[in-house]
Amino acid sequence: MSTAGFTHCALHVRDLDESVAFYEDYCGLKFVLEHGEGDGRTVWMAAPGAEDDFVLVMMGGGEVRHPDKGDMTHYGFAVSAREDIDAIAERAERDGRLHWGPKSFKPPTGYLCAVTDPTGYVVEFSYGQPLGPGAE
Repeated sequence: MSTAGFTHCALHVRDLDESVAFYEDYCGLKFVLEHGEGDGRTVWMAAPGAEDDFVLVMMGGGEVRHPDKGDMTHYGFAVSAREDIDAIAERAERDGRLHWGPKSFKPPTGYLCAVTDPTGYVVEFSYGQPLGPGAE
C-alpha cells in the first residue's frame, strides 16, 4: 500500500467571509481557490508557499461552536518568536477571542496560547515545538 499524503482539513464555518478574514489576519493564510456559490461556496486557504501541500478548506453554513476551556481540540500554528505568543494573546484579549492565555509547558509542547475563530474553533499558537517556525 502506498503512503497517503495529508493534504487538507475541512471546516464548516458560520460566516465564510469573516472566517477568511480571521485566518488571513491572525494566521497569515492566503486565499488559494474558491468554488461554488451561496450555501455551497467553499474557500481554500494555505500558508504562503504551501499551497500545493496543505490547505484549510472552509465551507459556509456551519454552526457556532462553544468549546469549554478544557477541550483540547484545536488547530496549531507555530510562530518564530516567544514574544509573538504574548502579542497574539494580548490582541486576542482585546478582540474577545482569547481561549487560553500564554503558558509554558515541557517539551514538546512549548510556549502557547489559543484563540477562538469566528465559528468558535480553537486555534493554538505555539513557540518551541519541534515543528514549524521556532522549532527546538
